[in-house]
Amino acid sequence: MLSIQFLITAFVVVLAPGTGVLYTLAIGLGQGRRPALAAALGCTIGIVPHLAAATLGLAALLHSSAVLFTTVKFAGVAYLLWLAWGALRQGGALQVRADRSAESAWVTARRGALINILNPKLSLFFLALLPPFLSGDPATATAEMIGLGGVFMAMTFAVFVLYGLFAARARDWILGSDRIMRWLNRSFAALFAALAGRLALERA
Repeated sequence: MLSIQFLITAFVVVLAPGTGVLYTLAIGLGQGRRPALAAALGCTIGIVPHLAAATLGLAALLHSSAVLFTTVKFAGVAYLLWLAWGALRQGGALQVRADRSAESAWVTARRGALINILNPKLSLFFLALLPPFLSGDPATATAEMIGLGGVFMAMTFAVFVLYGLFAARARDWILGSDRIMRWLNRSFAALFAALAGRLALERA
């Protein structure tokens, strides 16, 4: 059931920096406002498979199978390391530079969606977050899970948009300093690599 307790819990979770927030900030700083909106949308869409898995009970299968969990996990680790490299290499996907033009919204959104799709811990997260807020009626459990998940996704998109717009706003100031751009690119690379390392240590 939708309650103030759920809204507060979801807001705190969404607000906490993670891979999606980091990606949206990087896109906003590197490419501007519209790409940042596409990044926020992509990260939000990437939640859908995990919400569906939690609702249908498939998440339990994922976390009961060490092979399946490890396969998805290390695909996510490899993807995060690729993003880290993309922040450092010339012309990389996440590199912040003054002469960069915005890429297509589809490419930006797809990359953001993959960040969440390849994180197997999200399905377990939904299994832990949503059930305590259900009414307890088995007949409406699926509808309630979908409804709460939809609210969570809406909050995710709204918060990520704010992060992205903030980054896009700071873009003009940052692009005036080569030193700041170099520092940002190295910082984004280090953070994505650190998140990859943390994901690699996760267990089902």
